[in-house]
Amino acid sequence: MTNTRMSKRWLRRGAAAVALAAVLGGIAAPAASAVPTAASQGSAQRGALLSVTPVGALDRAGVAAYVSGFGMDAGTVRHGISAYRLTYATVDAQGRPTTATGLFVLPEGGPHRLDLVSDTHGTIAHHDDAPSGGAGYNRLTPYLHAASGRAVAAPDYLGLGGGTGPHPYGDTASSVTASLDMLRAARTAGDRLGRPVTRDVYATGFSQGGQVTMALGRELSRPGGGFRLRALAPMAGPFDLSGSEIPGITDGRIAPRTAVFYLTYFLTAQNRLHPLYKDPAEVFRAPYAQAVESLFDGNHHEEEIVAALPATPQELLTPEWYENVRAPRGELRTVIKANDGACDWKPAVPVRLYTGSADTDVPIANTRACAADLARHGVRARIVDQGPDADHFTTGMRSAPQVARWFDSVGR
Repeated sequence: MTNTRMSKRWLRRGAAAVALAAVLGGIAAPAASAVPTAASQGSAQRGALLSVTPVGALDRAGVAAYVSGFGMDAGTVRHGISAYRLTYATVDAQGRPTTATGLFVLPEGGPHRLDLVSDTHGTIAHHDDAPSGGAGYNRLTPYLHAASGRAVAAPDYLGLGGGTGPHPYGDTASSVTASLDMLRAARTAGDRLGRPVTRDVYATGFSQGGQVTMALGRELSRPGGGFRLRALAPMAGPFDLSGSEIPGITDGRIAPRTAVFYLTYFLTAQNRLHPLYKDPAEVFRAPYAQAVESLFDGNHHEEEIVAALPATPQELLTPEWYENVRAPRGELRTVIKANDGACDWKPAVPVRLYTGSADTDVPIANTRACAADLARHGVRARIVDQGPDADHFTTGMRSAPQVARWFDSVGR
């Protein structure tokens, strides 16, 4: 998830950083056409690569300027980068064939064969803010990890970037399938681009992507999948929906406007997959009921959505549904449980959990609950708290370079 207030800061600071990077390194213009591939959408297997389109390039100085422009430590930047949009075959939330897109980033230089980082992003509402879209800030960590010397696969998820249909926000299972199939497509793309990738995967992600990281790690750990998980480093993930994140909406741990944004997105998206309501007016008060579903059509930016919604969950929800969120029951409780438990397994690789004590988007209790889940399976995961001043945005800024350094140490 991504704090809407902080998103504006990322975008403002990011625009200046990109301008500076363009001067120093030059952002390559996208190619006129995609690199052709052998697969066709109609006959493609899951993870089949459908197209590769160059979308950008920076030299080493350009990457360092881009990263530093966000206030992020650029100490791990050792290479320039080349970035590509991949279009690939996957399945939707109902298991039907569809396509998705993602950002594939390669370092300029370094070893010929590259290990692979899976970098899963936080909450976005506009499809162009996805990593391969390039309109937002979600290329920051893929560029950072590629400049550190690894290939990076950053899925857009379903319905974002160039994907089809609405984004099934909060549906962990389909986020995992889209992320896994992006890794498969990335291996093919690496071969086609002359930079093959190994079986080794280092998994990280921020906020919504932190939860996806842990769930994806479990999938990568299953035998016969073709990958070898090496490390897990989720940042500020909403791992504990039932015990921490959903309760935080009504008990004050999540900032009210942030809670309104996340909750509205979650309920409208989940209603497409599960029968939460027949009419938005059952859940949302007037005048918001008539607008909530259209606000999350992929064509509205977070600032627009927040401006169109009320300031508190009490103003957003009908009394019955406010109580349902405060103490979930029925189909809502089923939906929450179905998307919970990302940490309830036993990784056989090192795990570090990055968090911030002042996070009012994803309270630190989520990370502590994840560590407790892992401990019940005999796994001791180190919690890296970025400090009492670390809100959601600051946690991501401080954590990502630390993750890159940790991956370096794990990979030795």
